[in-house]
Amino acid sequence: MTDKPERDAVTGVDTTGHEWDGVKELDNPLPRWWLYIFYASIAAAVIYWVLMPAWPLLNSYTPGVLGFSDRRNVAAEIESLEGARAPMFERLASASSADLARDPELQQFARAAGESVFGDYCRTCHGAGGAGAPGYPVLADDVWIWGGSLAEIEHTLRVGVRADHPDTRMSQMPAFGRDNLLSRDQIGDVTEYVISVSAARRRIEPNAAAAARGAIVYGEQCAVCHGASGAGDRNVGAPSLQDDLWLYGGSREEIRRQVELGRSGVMPSWERRFDAGTLRALAYYVHQMGGGEADLPPAPAEPAPPAAPAPE
Repeated sequence: MTDKPERDAVTGVDTTGHEWDGVKELDNPLPRWWLYIFYASIAAAVIYWVLMPAWPLLNSYTPGVLGFSDRRNVAAEIESLEGARAPMFERLASASSADLARDPELQQFARAAGESVFGDYCRTCHGAGGAGAPGYPVLADDVWIWGGSLAEIEHTLRVGVRADHPDTRMSQMPAFGRDNLLSRDQIGDVTEYVISVSAARRRIEPNAAAAARGAIVYGEQCAVCHGASGAGDRNVGAPSLQDDLWLYGGSREEIRRQVELGRSGVMPSWERRFDAGTLRALAYYVHQMGGGEADLPPAPAEPAPPAAPAPE
């Protein structure tokens, strides 16, 4: 026989036998309204299991009587959206630069579509608004390694840089230090020369004697790509050395490390991922981001109103 539960003298309710610090737990029944909601929740869960996808299986899941699928619904919405946008993308793909310049509606569409694609695929490396990052060029300035016209930007997007496309943009700076092409002293001298011909000399005082020695090394090793004056050559993807914009950093140490290691990155080819209209939209957005070169002619000016007749 079990012991009869203790009854609380104040409330007249049996206790559960649990006690903490002199406080005894009363064995009150759950409120009926709470029980009804609990039982209704169980019934609703059972109905949901029957009607909707719910139980995971080994390689699939129970589809439910209604056959509802968020994946299928999203795919249908995307297909519908792409169908609605298809005529504009076709117009954009076939438009010339002059056509685009004369069509504000097409410009607005290209900018919006390009911004969306840039945010999904390019922002991770090139930053919000094309601000760039070490190893990833700034897209919001007017400095371009391969050309900043709409056509050149679109071509770079299509074939990539050092990518697997057969026509990819290809350039490779030698690792003069790592591959023992130049001595440490020669690398130091050519670093000082590069600083002396660039706008960086306004904030970094080059060593004049080392720069003079580096000029000889530069002429033998670097001028073939970067030009005798350091102006660069877009045909081979050699950036200008005359400004103070640096892909991997503009300190004396970073410039030296670039000469030593010959660092270079890869931009994928987007031709197989995007159709012609999407590529044009992305190129237009990058072009309009702030630094695109002028190959889009201005929209034609509105005709001037007829002159008022002279008073008699």
